[in-house]
Amino acid sequence: MKLKGLAAATSILALTLTLGACGGSDSDKSTLQKAIDDGKISVGFAGEAPYSFEEGGELQGASVSLAKAVFKELGVEDVEGVNTEFGSLIPGLNADRFDAISAGMSILPDRCEQAAFGDPEFMYTTALMTKEGKLDGMKNLDDVKKKGVKLATMTGAIESDYAKSLGIKTQQVGTPQDGMDAVTTGRADVFALTAISLNWMEKNTKDSGVEVSDSFVQEIDGVPQVGAGATVFRTDDKELRDEWNKGLEKIVSDEKAYLDVVGDYGFTKEERPDGSITTDQLCKGELPTADS
Repeated sequence: MKLKGLAAATSILALTLTLGACGGSDSDKSTLQKAIDDGKISVGFAGEAPYSFEEGGELQGASVSLAKAVFKELGVEDVEGVNTEFGSLIPGLNADRFDAISAGMSILPDRCEQAAFGDPEFMYTTALMTKEGKLDGMKNLDDVKKKGVKLATMTGAIESDYAKSLGIKTQQVGTPQDGMDAVTTGRADVFALTAISLNWMEKNTKDSGVEVSDSFVQEIDGVPQVGAGATVFRTDDKELRDEWNKGLEKIVSDEKAYLDVVGDYGFTKEERPDGSITTDQLCKGELPTADS
């Protein structure tokens, strides 16, 4: 009788544990399921307007607007931001400081080894910022190198990689505002960043005293550096990344829907991905040559 009683008690305990597992503790849930259950998800951002930034205590920007629209489609109502320097975004993601990166981060092979990128959200070009009247005909980073002027680039940004490949020594800055300040104070002659960011800063800074070059696609060894930005996830959050891509496709595939989400931040149909470049290609470094 005692053995039967022990067996019954053991069976009840096993059933209880099984039901508990079915209900799922937070540690059992995927990142997406936890976000749906909690009604919120956290994203890392780098304070780079117009991609993601804070204004009046509110998280804003084109990347943020896309995040809010897509996560709402996935059943997550609230997107919370964690402000982090650009170069610390992927380390912060992998340290579980936030659940995704919403900063318009360029898709690069070395970054793809560290984290999982969603599908392209923005196509990128680069521009140069100088003091007013000091652009001096510079149209790209090759011109910057020829003139031997002092160049500032943002830590972790793709322009830093371009400069390194071209053998240009750079002054590293933590934020876009730091780069603009370096130019206006004379610590740097030129600041290179995505064209959309520099144009936004010049337009939204009263009496900025700077000018911005026309946008360009930098070439490295004859290969145009076609760039695209995307939301970034931890490598083991495949479910979240895949569901994100499905929601994103509904927006990016429709020009009006895309511009309704990002148009207020200066983005145009020219920045909308057309499917010609994929995340897989960019992660592998498979870019078209200048002759193709």
